[in-house]
Amino acid sequence: MRLNTGYEDRKARLEMISLMDVMFLILVFFVYSMFSMSVHRALKVSLPAATGAAERGEAIMITVTAADELYLNKQPMPLDEIVPAALALWDQQNLPVLISADRAATLGPAIELLGKLKDNGIERIAFQVEGKGD
Repeated sequence: MRLNTGYEDRKARLEMISLMDVMFLILVFFVYSMFSMSVHRALKVSLPAATGAAERGEAIMITVTAADELYLNKQPMPLDEIVPAALALWDQQNLPVLISADRAATLGPAIELLGKLKDNGIERIAFQVEGKGD
């Protein structure tokens, strides 16, 4: 004897709600993974040591000492004079500008110098760092 339950004619179906829940959980997992891999953690860092492309050839060197004194190609200058002097050298020679800051120097003068150089049109600026030991 065969009982009629009413489910005999129904086709199989895929429930979308549980599938969407799983996809949402996977999305959340990847978002949190990307946040944990972020470089900008604001924890203990040592700025002078980094890896990157090495600059070859000559460059206009701006040095920031531990006492926050500025030097343009080994000539001491105040911030107000160093920007026009570096701009004049850059216009003449079209060399990249490298900012070499002491590890003990404060970050403020170097960032202010970087901003002023970029505002005056110097495009190729980089901080000179020590390579990381492998």
